[in-house]
Amino acid sequence: MKVLLIEDDPLMIRLYEKIFRRKGYEVDIAERGMVGLTKAAEGKPNLILLDIMMPEMDGFEVLAKLVADPATKSIPVIVLTNLAGEEDEKRALDMGAVRYVVKSEHNPDEIAGFAEEILRNTKNV
Repeated sequence: MKVLLIEDDPLMIRLYEKIFRRKGYEVDIAERGMVGLTKAAEGKPNLILLDIMMPEMDGFEVLAKLVADPATKSIPVIVLTNLAGEEDEKRALDMGAVRYVVKSEHNPDEIAGFAEEILRNTKNV
């Protein structure tokens, strides 16, 4: 199983990469939205963890492009952000994210648990 992390914060990248690798997942990293889109289309990850606040192209733009592309639209996306607003959450879910997680409200192991649950549920579809 492969997870693509689209995140620009080096600390978060190391943290989530370590947790997912420890759980046996292959982890691919993209520090910019455009790189993430390319890696999603070419690498066909089983799940994408997507930060919202990134330079050049924010997570909402990335999410819109992921859902619009036939090559990536079926990949589940968890939005992983520090934006705690209900409007942002509604927007992300309405756009096609399967879950909206505020980083400061959950520890990384909990977030990995959310990802594993989504992977279990989508594997049988």
